[in-house]
Amino acid sequence: MAAGYLEILRARHAARLLTGTLVGRLPNATAAIAVVLFIRAEGGTYSLAGALAAVYGVANAVGQPLLGRLVDLYGQPRVQLPAALVSALAMTAFALSGTNPLPPAYVSMAVAGLFTPPLEGGLRALWPSVLRREDQVHTAYAMDAVAQEVMFTVGPLLVTLCVALWSAQAALVVLNVIGVLGALSVVVSPPSRAWRSAPREAHWLGALRSPGLLALLGAFLFVGLALGSITVAGVSYADDNGGDAVYGWLMAALGLGALVGGTVYGARQWGGAPERRLRGLVALLAVCYLPLVLVPGPVAMTALTALAGVFLAPCIACAFIIVDRHAPSGTVTEAFSWLVTTFTVGASVGTGLAGPVVEWGGTLWGFAVPGVAGAVSLLVLLATGRVLAAPAGGPVVAASSENDPNRAVEPRFSSGDRA
Repeated sequence: MAAGYLEILRARHAARLLTGTLVGRLPNATAAIAVVLFIRAEGGTYSLAGALAAVYGVANAVGQPLLGRLVDLYGQPRVQLPAALVSALAMTAFALSGTNPLPPAYVSMAVAGLFTPPLEGGLRALWPSVLRREDQVHTAYAMDAVAQEVMFTVGPLLVTLCVALWSAQAALVVLNVIGVLGALSVVVSPPSRAWRSAPREAHWLGALRSPGLLALLGAFLFVGLALGSITVAGVSYADDNGGDAVYGWLMAALGLGALVGGTVYGARQWGGAPERRLRGLVALLAVCYLPLVLVPGPVAMTALTALAGVFLAPCIACAFIIVDRHAPSGTVTEAFSWLVTTFTVGASVGTGLAGPVVEWGGTLWGFAVPGVAGAVSLLVLLATGRVLAAPAGGPVVAASSENDPNRAVEPRFSSGDRA
């Protein structure tokens, strides 16, 4: 199982790019918890902490595709590193000035979120130039999805460690400095410096002029909604079944399930069109959400939560392939950034929706939300099947096909954005 991953990591620059990207994304992965701990240390309310984190999240959702388009136009070093520096400086200003007065705090959070560098989309644009073979790129996408689960598990632990060793203020500054170093490691690498986007057609919609990409984004809005709603329903469950410790186990199990599922998924080559495969994966994801409404005891609930996470990383990894196939020429970084934004917005909507649902119907109905959201995501994919079956650029002969060992004509692998 590990052979495919080791082959990728042994490729020149691959381990550095993956590590640098994960380290560079630490400030974004830890922003919410770091801000909450900082505001609490300052004597502020949870409402204020939530509002500041929301401003950061909205600005981040807006900034990712915009910066992604700039990366496609001007290259990675000229956008990624300046953006990382501006974001880190804004967060440092917030840490040093606190919330008194309040308006500059909101401005700092907005700037920090808006200028978060699109390292995630940038890495996926680099994989084809680093790995060359299409089957390796697909495995790298799965490894990327798995690595995200590790980062979102380790990141909060690093925040609490920094707070324990120094302070919440120091945690904000240190993690953002580390993030800049991660971005620097990526942009000074030869693949990042040499990468150029494919020629693009001038169009104000950019990547969004692809109907297939719009269909995928519509489906993943509801996948994000499902994930966001689980986090709120989990809090309600934990309140009645053991408190914060139980909640921690539930979220850890969700991440562990995704980690295992993504690892297994990426360890083999899959036949058939990825668009069709995604429909199957989303169907399985929705089905695995359904047992959560049983709300059994903590041990069984932890197991069900792990099951609910199993197909999340495979869905994301498969979506990366589809984004790459449907992104219009010269928009690959922007297209990947739109997927990040859509997923983030969906998770935020899910968090906001699950709260009133739990208050109205209790924990059981809160856990019904992800099942419904997964079903809607599947319906979107089924309704747009014809659009998704026609990737941008038309059929070409792939250099190495995941779909046809005889190299039959198939929809193109669109990352022509090569070094």
